[in-house]
Amino acid sequence: MLSPEVARSVIDYALSLGADFAELFVERQLRSTLTTLSEKVDSVQSGVEFGIGLRMVFAGKVLYGYTNKPHADELKRIANELAVKDRRDPKVVATAFDFRQVEALHSGLKPLSADAMIDAKIEFLLAASRAAQRAGAQITQTKGTQLQREQHIALFNSEGLHVEDTRHYVRAVMVAIASDGSAQAHGQKDMGGLQGWELADAVDAAALGAEAGRQALVNLSARPCPGGEMPVVMGNGFGGVIFHEACGHLLETTSVAKKASVFHDQMGAQIAHTKVSAVDDGTLKNAWGSINIDDEGMATQRTQLIKNGQLTSFLVDRLGSEKTGYARTGSGRRESYKYAPASRMRNTFIEAGDDRFEDMIASIDRGIYASHLGGGSVKPGTGEFNFAVQEGYYVENGKILYPVKGATLISTGPKVLKEISMVSDNLELACGMCGSVSGAIPTTVGQPAIKVDRILVGGNA
Repeated sequence: MLSPEVARSVIDYALSLGADFAELFVERQLRSTLTTLSEKVDSVQSGVEFGIGLRMVFAGKVLYGYTNKPHADELKRIANELAVKDRRDPKVVATAFDFRQVEALHSGLKPLSADAMIDAKIEFLLAASRAAQRAGAQITQTKGTQLQREQHIALFNSEGLHVEDTRHYVRAVMVAIASDGSAQAHGQKDMGGLQGWELADAVDAAALGAEAGRQALVNLSARPCPGGEMPVVMGNGFGGVIFHEACGHLLETTSVAKKASVFHDQMGAQIAHTKVSAVDDGTLKNAWGSINIDDEGMATQRTQLIKNGQLTSFLVDRLGSEKTGYARTGSGRRESYKYAPASRMRNTFIEAGDDRFEDMIASIDRGIYASHLGGGSVKPGTGEFNFAVQEGYYVENGKILYPVKGATLISTGPKVLKEISMVSDNLELACGMCGSVSGAIPTTVGQPAIKVDRILVGGNA
């Protein structure tokens, strides 16, 4: 994609302008996306994108530019424009490149570059759609989406790094809409992984659609949710989105280094209930948020963020390490060559405990079981959040009574961590996209079911 000779001349030039560090991120990406609407194919799209990002660091100040042209003159022009206000006498001499072979930890047995397999993907989505419609006569519409992406990257930097990697992403989503003539409700189920279309061999299309249909019908029959402060059991899987959004971002050095996180000075402190242990693990086999190397060329790893309630690590990229003194964790990530990397999450989840889900429900006099969470908003720095409950149930005297709608969960990440009193053994992961300063990247959220003793529930009953 870019010859080492061109990369060397550009990096040498960047250092001659006085940069302390220079890096080239080269990317070639293939994409295929198709959608279905009920029993019809709605769209089929594909494309190839190529580009190169140049990062230069001057005394901790990051300068970044990018281009689609893999020519030395073009890249040197960008370097010159970036450094126009910061150039100075050279301070660093580049180290010779030492090419490193990346260990491929995740399979890509049916890659996009070999065969887009459009017909097979359409049949998969239509099978899921038919299953959703069989869930009940009130299912009026379905929408399926299938995404496959193949990303080839190469990294060169002034410290001698030269590394290349290939990543295969695949995801399938089914949404079902239910209507009774006066109201509508929806349900959604999706699966994804760092792998090729062999995902379809492990995922039952009918089960994907049936779950989306079931959820839509449950929500259509739901009653208005009561409000107030009460105990809530949050379901496993995508329930972990609250930890990701309201706590995980506060542990990234992107915010820690600027002291924009409430946890910036809490290393070693008890920030959660002793039942809570949390991990960010980039090594999970074929998981949606996994990587072989991060977007700075460092091998991925498992990072223990919280252990028995105690803060044990942040998520640290190269620049974050320089600014905070904490060791890098292989967490430098970016959406594409158009973004400079930043410390980001990979597969982030609360670890399984030893409580039983049935005991959690039995312990509630009056509260909510939020089996599936939806979208929400989070205030950076404090972790204040407001999340919608996608599927929820009213619980009274230790029994789940009926589904509820219109529920929101309102609190802060730091507060919720201390209110968790029970953690079950049914850990499950779910895939999503995370947006931040370095763009939108694939991340996994997850948790077992957890009981939060007190949280404000917004309702409309």
